[in-house]
Amino acid sequence: MRLRTWPTVVGGLACLLLLILISSEVIRRKARDIYESLDQVNTLHRNNAVKLQTLRADIHLSGIYVRDYLLDNSHLTADSYRARLITLREATRKTLEELHASASPAERERIARLQSNLDDYWETYDPLFGWTPAQKLYLSAPFLRQNVLPRRNAVLALTRDIEELNNASLTQQRAVVADQEHELRRLFARMLWITMGLGVAIAIGAGLRFHYVETRFEDQYRRISQMMVRAQEEERKRLSRELHDQVGQMLTALRMEVGRGHQAESKALIDTMVATVRDLSMGLRPSMLDDIGLGPALQWLARDHARRYDCPVNVDLSGDLDALPESHRTCTYRVVQEALTNCARHAQARRIDVALHGTPGQLRLQIKDDGVGMPARPLAAPGLGLFGIEERVRELGGRLQLYSQPGQGTSLKIEMPIPVCV
Repeated sequence: MRLRTWPTVVGGLACLLLLILISSEVIRRKARDIYESLDQVNTLHRNNAVKLQTLRADIHLSGIYVRDYLLDNSHLTADSYRARLITLREATRKTLEELHASASPAERERIARLQSNLDDYWETYDPLFGWTPAQKLYLSAPFLRQNVLPRRNAVLALTRDIEELNNASLTQQRAVVADQEHELRRLFARMLWITMGLGVAIAIGAGLRFHYVETRFEDQYRRISQMMVRAQEEERKRLSRELHDQVGQMLTALRMEVGRGHQAESKALIDTMVATVRDLSMGLRPSMLDDIGLGPALQWLARDHARRYDCPVNVDLSGDLDALPESHRTCTYRVVQEALTNCARHAQARRIDVALHGTPGQLRLQIKDDGVGMPARPLAAPGLGLFGIEERVRELGGRLQLYSQPGQGTSLKIEMPIPVCV
């Protein structure tokens, strides 16, 4: 069963994208809640602080009203000052109700005590409004010192306590918000690591899968190429034998029959046909490669190239070449044949040198020309001829090196290992 890669990769990327979207939405909502909580805490503290400040200001203002009333010698202004104090008392009552509505349990207890003290404070002023001017003059100072000031100070002390509680509550609430923010950061870090981990896992999985597919494709491609090369060589061998054995014999017999009739033009035409068939047979696979070895086959190939293209080919052979396996002899011959064909088509060479050296463990081949060379390019993108040479050499575990520069010719070097058992 063939495993398809793209559904897995697409599914993994979709999961990664979904995870990113979900984590972004969760983090966005938590951040919004944290900022709203912090804003509520700051707003509540600011409002409570304003109310406490207003309450203290009203208490001080009431003292000013009482002072002014005691300094006023008229007995007709009592109702006016009483109305002012009643208005301040009603304002402080509303302020305390607002504080009580937004206060914590500890603050509410102190606000209730503050309300009780404020009631005592306001009731302390009631007897003042029935005094005569003489009583105001002689009794105001002792009365204020003994009755009013202690209660006012108690009220102001309670407002300071409530303000301290308000500040403590603000600190506590900010600590809670800070914990939430810290939790948000941990959540963000976890989501980030999870997302990165999933992304890395997808990347590694896809990379390994692609590497496996590419490696398998390269192996299959190489095997197919090698099979094609072997099949081509076998087909060439078969065609060469048929041309040599069947067609060649028939043409030879025909020439003998025509020779008896002394038809010179027919004999010349048949001789040309025989030479052409022989050349085709030798080109497909020279029988001498199997009969007398690699060296003579290369020598014949060099002479044939020089005759065809008027370009001398110098062949230098050394080492033990007769003991080479058939695969190595065929590969070497085809490499030289392909290289000479490329020289004839592209190099415009005036001289070609072929050097073949065989050692007990290695075979070295170098083909060099003095032609026009070719532009520098990697061997990863060769022409069909060079590709065929590379496939043949690689099949035998060999290595190919190509050196060429414009105007300085081309040098092809090949090294192939020879099996020790041979």
